[in-house]
Amino acid sequence: MGSGDGTGDSTEGQGYAADIDSIREAQARIAPYIHRTPVLSSTSIDAMVGKQLFFKCECFQKAGAFKIRGASNSIFALEDEQASKGVVTHSSGNHAAAVALAAKLRGIPAHIVIPRNAPACKVENVKRYGGHIIWSDASIESRESVCKRVQEETGAVLIHPFNDKYTISGQGTVSLELLEQVPEIDTIIVPISAEPKGADDSAQSKAAGKIITLASTNTIADGLRAFLGDLTWPVVRDLVNDVIVVDDTAIVDAMKMCYEILKVAVEPSGAIGLAAALSDEFKQSSAWHESSKIGIIVSGGNVDLGALWESLYKQ
Repeated sequence: MGSGDGTGDSTEGQGYAADIDSIREAQARIAPYIHRTPVLSSTSIDAMVGKQLFFKCECFQKAGAFKIRGASNSIFALEDEQASKGVVTHSSGNHAAAVALAAKLRGIPAHIVIPRNAPACKVENVKRYGGHIIWSDASIESRESVCKRVQEETGAVLIHPFNDKYTISGQGTVSLELLEQVPEIDTIIVPISAEPKGADDSAQSKAAGKIITLASTNTIADGLRAFLGDLTWPVVRDLVNDVIVVDDTAIVDAMKMCYEILKVAVEPSGAIGLAAALSDEFKQSSAWHESSKIGIIVSGGNVDLGALWESLYKQ
């Protein structure tokens, strides 16, 4: 999680892939192509947590998740000559759909490498937006090798799902926008400052002081199975105050709370911020005592309902 007033000059001059200037440039570039999503609150949830929470509902964003911010920033930053041969990416879900949609808006081809274990609802989103799907195995090595082959065959520009300065700056607009809507927020919890126990590489990396890559991941939060890159790691290392780890049961409970109280459809990765706010680990942290108004990034709402019902029945 990070301090709400840290969207000022803390990254400037530090050599990070993104800073406040690049995020503001991204905000201006993508404004015609995204929604300014609403912020919801609930006195019932506030009472359960013991703090005021403000939910930035990117589940209402185009393509159903915040990923359209980074994808549209990357794609609309391309020169016409670069864009003419299309774009390519690898993703198991929301970034894939976001690239397909942003490419459609720009009028260029999108080649999307998707692992065979990707949620069906997210694959359908890519098809809906006209993306050309190429299948890979589930491993990151397979995804990257297939993506490289497609890039060589087509000449398409790689739109990396996370380790790219334009992607990072685009994603950063969600917090900038939230702080414009609720300036009094002092802490923001995002997916990665809250992390599933079965894919806690960021927490392990923070503890070790270096990037830790897991041999495998096992979590219902499919959007949080990726690993840190050399551009994202310095930001997490230096500017994320803490990483709260929660288990899948807590994530499902938070999803149910979002459905039942907030009345919004949230995917597991999008509910993890609330799960973290409700956790004992957060309540025992220094951030708990220093926070009064907490922003929660509800990152997406593309949930595979079949898998969700199955997980609920196993409880």
